[in-house]
Amino acid sequence: MVAADEFHAPTMDEFFPAAILFEGTPFEMNRIMLIRVVMTAVLLLVFWLVLRRATVVPGRGQGLAELGLDFVRVNIAEDILGRDLGRRYFPLLAAIFFAILFMNLPGIIPGMNIAGTAVVGLPLLIALVSYVAFIYAGVKEVGGATFLKNALFPAGVPWPLYILLTPIEFLNIFIVRPISLALRLLLNMMVGHILLVLCFAATHFFFFSADGWLPVIGVGTLAGGFIMTIVELAVAVLQAYVFTLLTTVYIQQAAAEEH
Repeated sequence: MVAADEFHAPTMDEFFPAAILFEGTPFEMNRIMLIRVVMTAVLLLVFWLVLRRATVVPGRGQGLAELGLDFVRVNIAEDILGRDLGRRYFPLLAAIFFAILFMNLPGIIPGMNIAGTAVVGLPLLIALVSYVAFIYAGVKEVGGATFLKNALFPAGVPWPLYILLTPIEFLNIFIVRPISLALRLLLNMMVGHILLVLCFAATHFFFFSADGWLPVIGVGTLAGGFIMTIVELAVAVLQAYVFTLLTTVYIQQAAAEEH
């Protein structure tokens, strides 16, 4: 027997909360926008605090920051782009990695409970940055004509096939690529949020609104919620890594003399 209180599953309304500041103005902010602002401030503050007085022998905070930066520099930038090109684009790639990471983490932080990347605006913005970097790298490193030739007319293809292949390459590289970057990040964070809300909402329902033996199920949903929290932490890091890695691969392709 279940009490009169009904279980309410998470809905898309979770991603469109009501305004809480400056309602009706161009600066209107809801809970997700506020989370983005807070996490941007936290990101800048963290790196300012640990690196403002950098020393040759790093302390604990500086060492941790340098470990994260070295991970992006060595395992992503220089590994794919080479030493010179990797160091040239490292600041951008590090900014993308840590921006996505810090925006993903609120999804598992109590009181925030939703990632700043769980609504499409921010993933699209970061994908646009990646897209501009890709085009800039092509124009800067090999010249606009060579960049477009490599992108739209792959070497080794019989020329009649370009009639079919070139439009497909254009759609894939210049339209589908940035959209897929944004959607991959967005959907992973949306699904993670829904699963966490589902687990913990179900736990609350079974513990406080259900009768009989049903509260026992709440133990399982609670355990599932903690497991999903760990999974979401891994996903937050993985999505930052994958997005940055793909951006680096795109820059490498754009900067190549010939594909």
